[in-house]
Amino acid sequence: MSFNDYVKFVTQQVVMKMEEPKTEKEDRKAERMPFPVRAFGMIPLGLSIFWRKRVKKRQ
Repeated sequence: MSFNDYVKFVTQQVVMKMEEPKTEKEDRKAERMPFPVRAFGMIPLGLSIFWRKRVKKRQ
C-alpha cells in the first residue's frame, strides 16, 4: 500500500464520519459500555462489589 493509497483511505473515512447523521453517532455512543468496563473488563465491577461488601460489614 503506497502512501497515496493510505491518504486516500484516511480521507474517505474522515469524510464518511463527517457526513454521518448526528442521530447515528448518538445511537452508537449510547450502545457503548462505560469506560472502566471497556478498558479493564470485569475488574472494576469485581472491585466495586468487594468494596460494597466491606463497607456493609463495618456498619
